[in-house]
Amino acid sequence: MLGFTRRSRRNRPVASRDLTAFIDEGSDIEGTYAFSGTVMLNGKLTGEIVSNDTLIVGEKGVVRANIRAGVVLVSGEVVGNVLATERVELRGKARVFGDIETPVVVVEEGVLFEGHCRMTKGKPAETAPLPASAARDLSVVSLKR
Repeated sequence: MLGFTRRSRRNRPVASRDLTAFIDEGSDIEGTYAFSGTVMLNGKLTGEIVSNDTLIVGEKGVVRANIRAGVVLVSGEVVGNVLATERVELRGKARVFGDIETPVVVVEEGVLFEGHCRMTKGKPAETAPLPASAARDLSVVSLKR
């Protein structure tokens, strides 16, 4: 088993013990694939992928589907649109042919991406109201030139 050091959730490698499912080379799936947890796909999938969790398309993975998930990490090939509620990361020699919509996009050098990218607003952060002394003065002040 490979040893990994702990890093922040979004930057650390995924260890095999973190996976809910692993679809390896030689697998050829057709239809709608829905899952929860973290799935790594190194096989072929045609159709649609739906989840609120994490999809990892490995270097050998070939996806010809629209993807809706929380987090999508791509190192292989995706032909279809990607809608992620948290983030999309295109890594290494990833090839993506389709549109991406997500609050956070990470594209590494060497990636091939043909499509449109739309960055949506993430979930609003809970903020405490400012005390009256810290509130901004929103009145208009004219500037002299």
